[in-house]
Amino acid sequence: MRIDHDNVINTWLIEAKKLHKSTKSASLTDALPVLRRLLNTNVLVGVSLPDLKKKADIIQRKHLLHMLAIEAGYPNWKALKDIIQEKSQQDELLLPYSIALKNAGYPTLWFANVAEAKIYADSHKGKVVIVGEQVAWIPETLS
Repeated sequence: MRIDHDNVINTWLIEAKKLHKSTKSASLTDALPVLRRLLNTNVLVGVSLPDLKKKADIIQRKHLLHMLAIEAGYPNWKALKDIIQEKSQQDELLLPYSIALKNAGYPTLWFANVAEAKIYADSHKGKVVIVGEQVAWIPETLS
């Protein structure tokens, strides 16, 4: 699917659907990273990782959308959705980091915080992508 301004919200919804499916997976390799992300963002509290794996049916799509919003630096899905729509009107696409990194190619440099990544991006041209508590720098693509 080609991502444009008209379907960028749909891209986030598809990402949440994919993550939701992962939480239900019998494969620990698929399920545990997403479950950890839910716990690390405090979307679900008062439950341990093993308990969450056993009770994965309590996880709803709204939890994944909330998690994606927090990871992108916004307090909730509504705030993120508003920013996505605002940026789309300004000819910017705000995409889930998994898509941005998938299309990034090589090299992708990782930083411990946004400030360090922005300093590097200012001098080397590229895009800063927030991934949870870490930050990736993606070089500009040559067209």
